[in-house]
Amino acid sequence: MTAPDPSDLAVTIVDGYVDEPAHFGVPPYISTYPRFTAGALVDAGVPESQITYHTIDELRDERRKWADVADADLMVYVGGMTVPGKYVGGTPAEPDEVRELAWTADGVTLLGGPVRFGVGEENAGAQEMQRDDLDFDFLAMGDVEAAAYDIVESGLEGFGNRIRDYDEVARWSSMGAFVVEQHPNHPDYLIAELETSRGCAYRCSFCTEPMYGDPDFRTAPDVVSEVDALSDAGVRHFRLGRQADILAFGGDGEAPNPDALRQLYGGIREVAPDLRTLHLDNMNPVTITDYPEASREAIEVIARHNTPGDTAAFGLESADPDVREQNNLLVSAEECLEAVRVVNEAGGWRPGEDPANAPSFGDDAPRRLPKLLPGINLVHGLEGETADTFEHNKNFLDSVMDEGLMLRRVNVRQVMAFEGTEMAETGARLAREHKKEFQQYKREVRETVDRPMLERVMPTGTVLPDVYLEYHEDGTTFGRQLGTYPILVGIPGEHDLGRTVDVAVVDWGYRSVTGVPYPLDVNGASMHELRAIPGIGKSAAGDLVVNRPYANAAEAAEVVGADASLERFADAGVPGVDSDADYPGAPAPRSAD
Repeated sequence: MTAPDPSDLAVTIVDGYVDEPAHFGVPPYISTYPRFTAGALVDAGVPESQITYHTIDELRDERRKWADVADADLMVYVGGMTVPGKYVGGTPAEPDEVRELAWTADGVTLLGGPVRFGVGEENAGAQEMQRDDLDFDFLAMGDVEAAAYDIVESGLEGFGNRIRDYDEVARWSSMGAFVVEQHPNHPDYLIAELETSRGCAYRCSFCTEPMYGDPDFRTAPDVVSEVDALSDAGVRHFRLGRQADILAFGGDGEAPNPDALRQLYGGIREVAPDLRTLHLDNMNPVTITDYPEASREAIEVIARHNTPGDTAAFGLESADPDVREQNNLLVSAEECLEAVRVVNEAGGWRPGEDPANAPSFGDDAPRRLPKLLPGINLVHGLEGETADTFEHNKNFLDSVMDEGLMLRRVNVRQVMAFEGTEMAETGARLAREHKKEFQQYKREVRETVDRPMLERVMPTGTVLPDVYLEYHEDGTTFGRQLGTYPILVGIPGEHDLGRTVDVAVVDWGYRSVTGVPYPLDVNGASMHELRAIPGIGKSAAGDLVVNRPYANAAEAAEVVGADASLERFADAGVPGVDSDADYPGAPAPRSAD
C-alpha cells in the first residue's frame, strides 16, 4: 500500500486544554501543545491550509464542526489536567467527550499531551488516575508533537514514543504560530503560553514536572523568534509560564543568569513592541535565597521589561518544617519570607514610581498595579501534615502581613492524588482526615489575608487597563485582564460584553474587586457607578444626575463636596494606560540594559 503524500493529508487538532504545574492552556490561554503540533505537521509536509484547529468548547457550541473531526485523515487530541482547578474561560474536556472524538473520527486518531500521565473519570481532580487510551488508535507516551511528526513521516502507520529536542522546537514553535488565528478568542482575548524550559532539578514529592527530567533550556533567540511569529499572527499577550523557575533561564538549572534574561525580555520587546501583556509564572524562592545578588539583578531585569500586574508564583507548598522534610520541599518559611522581601524590593514598584523612593505620588493619585509581586502556593494533603500544619501556614502569612509586604495571590489547595508521584494515595487520605480544619483555615485566609492584601496591592483608585468583559450576573458585569492570575473585576450595571474597558478600583472582596469605568464620564455614568465611588451616596449620586451636564469633573465635584473622590476617577492621567509608559519610562536596573 502506498503511503499517503503529506501534502494531501487533512489534519484536525482538538484542544481539550491542559493544566500542569508549569504549563497552562485553558482559554484565554493557548498552550504550546497545539502550536508545536501544528508546526511539527507543517515540518513533516502538511500544508498550513489543511490543518484545522478547534477547542473542545467550539465543538460543544457548534455541532457542525464535528465534521472536521470525522473527515480528517489524522485527528490529534491534546489535553490533560495534572493540577486542575476552577476555570472561567473554558471547560476542560471530559473523558466521555474525548472518547466521542475517537468514535467520530474516520481517520487515524492520536491522543497526547499531559493526558498521557493518566486519564481520570473526572477532569477536575479524580482521585484515581488510571491511564486509558480512550479508544484512540495511538497514545503518545512521549511528546505529542514528536508523535505527530513521526506518524506523518511513517505514512500514518505509527511512531516511536520519544521526547522532542529543542532543535525541533526551534522550528515547530514558529512554524505552528499560524494556528492561533483559528482560536475562537483570537485576536483580542488570547494569551500565548511560552516555554523557556522543561523539567526540574528538584524532586518535590507531589509534582509532575520532574517526570520531564532535568531542566533543559531553550535559547533566548529561539523564544524571541516564536514571539515574533506569534506577534505577526496577531497575538499581543504573552506569558513566560512554561518553566519551573524563570530565574534559572539560560543557566545551569539552578543559578540565575541575568544576561540571558536581559536578552530574552529585551528581544521580546523588540519584536513585539505593541504587546499588551508580558507576564511570567513560576519562580523558585530557593534560587533567591541561594543566589541573592544575581537573583535581585534578574528580578530587576524582569520588572524593567514586563507589564504591570505580573506574578512570580512561589512554591512554598508548606510552612511546616516536618512536611517540608518528608516531601523534599526546597525552601523553609523563613527563606520564603526573605524571597518575598526581595521581590517586593526589586519588582514591587508601580509605573510612575521611583523604586528607590516609592511611593512618589500622593495618596489621592490614580496608580497602576505593581510591576512584579510574588504569589504563594500552599498545598495540603502532603505527607506529614497534622493540625499544626495549618497554624504554621497562617503564621507565615501573618508575618507577610505584619511586615507590610505585598503578595499578588495566595493559592490554597489540596494536593491531587496523582499516579506517578510519591504520594498518590497519601494526599487523598489526609485531605479526608483534615477536611474540617482545611475548610476553616481556608476561610480564615480569605478573611484575614486575601481581602486586606487586595486592598494593599490595589488601593482605591488603582487603574486596571484592558479589563475584558465576560459575563453578567445580578446586575453586575464581570471581567478580567489578560495575564498571570488576573483578578476578577465587577462593574456595577450591565455593560456590553466582549470588549475591554479600563477600570478604577473602588472596593474589594476576598478574591475580586469592584470598579468603575476609567476615566468615568460624569455626564454619562449610571447611578450605580456614581454610588460606587467612595464618598458618594445615593443622595449625592442623584444630585449629580439631576444637575447634568458638567463642563468638567471639577465642576461636578463641587456638587458632591470635598469628601468625595470624584475627580480622581474622572482623570485620565495614569501612567501606562494610554501608552507604553510602563516600559520605556521605567527606571533601568542597576546593570543597565
